[in-house]
Amino acid sequence: MTRDLPDLAAMQRFGKAIADRLRPGDVVALSGGLGAGKTTLARAIIAGLGHEGEVPSPSFAIIETYESPTLRLPLVHADFYRLDHPDEAEELGLDDYRDGAALLAEWPDHAGGFGHEPGCLSIALEHRGEGRIAIVEPGPDWLDRCP
Repeated sequence: MTRDLPDLAAMQRFGKAIADRLRPGDVVALSGGLGAGKTTLARAIIAGLGHEGEVPSPSFAIIETYESPTLRLPLVHADFYRLDHPDEAEELGLDDYRDGAALLAEWPDHAGGFGHEPGCLSIALEHRGEGRIAIVEPGPDWLDRCP
C-alpha cells in the first residue's frame, strides 16, 4: 500500500499513527535514498511515543536508545548506513538492545534486513514533488494494525 506524505505535517501524523500501534519486538524498517525522509519519519515516531526534545540522528553512533518512562515503550533507533556487512549488526550487540524494545531501523538492508520478522513494518520512502510517498509493506503481525 502507499501513503502520500505531501508535507512535514503529514509525515508527523504518519509517524504518530505508527507510534500508536507500535509494540515491543516490532521493527519499523525505513529505506530510501539519501534525503528521502527516513530520519524525519523516525523522529516523528519517537515524538509520537512521548519523547520531548531533540532526537539526534544515529548516523555516527549507529544506535540510540530511548527508555521508559518518557516513552510509552523502550525504543532502539539504529542507522545502519555505515555498516559494510550485515555481521557488523551482531557485533554491535543489536539483539541485546532489542530485548523488550521496538526497533526503528534506517538502511535495514545494511544489517541484513528485517522483512523476515513477522513484526516488521517495512516503509520505503521516495520523493514525490515537494513531498514524499511511503510504500508500506506490513509483516503478518502488522496486518490488523497497519497505519
